[in-house]
Amino acid sequence: MKSRDKRAYALAGVDIKAADKAKKLIKQHARSTFRPEVVTDIGLFGGMFELKGYSQPVLVSSTDGVGTKLKIASLLAKHDTVGIDLVNHCVNDILTCGATPLFFLDYIAMGRLVPEKIESIVSGIAKACRSIGCSLIGGETAEMPEVYESDDYDLVGFIIGVVEKRNILDGSSITLDDTILGLPSSGLHTNGYSLVRKAFGIDQGPSPLQVFYPELERTLGEELLQPHRCYHSELKPVLPMIKGLAHITGGGFIGNLPRILPQGLAIHVNKGNWYIPPIFNLIQKQGKVEETEMYHVFNMGIGMAIICSPQQVAKLTAALPEAKVIGKVIEAKKEREKIVIA
Repeated sequence: MKSRDKRAYALAGVDIKAADKAKKLIKQHARSTFRPEVVTDIGLFGGMFELKGYSQPVLVSSTDGVGTKLKIASLLAKHDTVGIDLVNHCVNDILTCGATPLFFLDYIAMGRLVPEKIESIVSGIAKACRSIGCSLIGGETAEMPEVYESDDYDLVGFIIGVVEKRNILDGSSITLDDTILGLPSSGLHTNGYSLVRKAFGIDQGPSPLQVFYPELERTLGEELLQPHRCYHSELKPVLPMIKGLAHITGGGFIGNLPRILPQGLAIHVNKGNWYIPPIFNLIQKQGKVEETEMYHVFNMGIGMAIICSPQQVAKLTAALPEAKVIGKVIEAKKEREKIVIA
């Protein structure tokens, strides 16, 4: 009966042996991220993490995916960077609350489970986790034929971090005339790829990804797979000088900067104050995209925005050499007008 059941499941499109092989391959990567607080090994029904060293700990959680950047990874058969994207995106999200990452979990669903592909994805996740001292303590791999095409997959991450209650960043102390600093992105990060695919005709065939652009100094595919930058290590030491952080992800400038503002305030962005990487100009030209929409979809070269008092600008820019003054906090003249880009 058991052999008949296994054969039937395989005929239905689910390979249990492949799943078992994948689990063995990824265990070594996950274990390489373990902090001393990790209580359990990979493979149990739940991962355990012992919280130590905090007086009033507040847990901060977030979840996200890589989106259709995965399509680019699949077309180029390169899967070792999307895991980095996933972790760094989630780390940046909880960093905006002042949180330090503790542990991470992943979910990978595929039309056809390929152990080596799973290992490549998880190697990127583990690499990013190790770089910021975050433990990969568990996850799930799912083979889902007919939900996904055989070469398609989805990738989702879940992160838990911690911050002392007195150190929470929530933007409540932001006031009129505060300064906005911007830290550069490493490219598109993980947003706007559906528009990019349409603009370059990538869904009609992968050949546009092989085109070399002198202004990029690389092929389009290489540019589009640049990993999402993590800001945790450089920002953690200066968090006490910061009033608010905005991770510029889905929704771009327009959708993210206003999220941390107190009532009655808005943001004025001086768009000529920083370097906009050439990939964004290429997208705008190729897709015939209006400038306003570009700022509503993409990060436009700024991955993290910092709001601080004018008195802290000199110290912050000394500690963060790449930071540029990109705007200031102004009074909201209209109830719905939260951001002005000029």
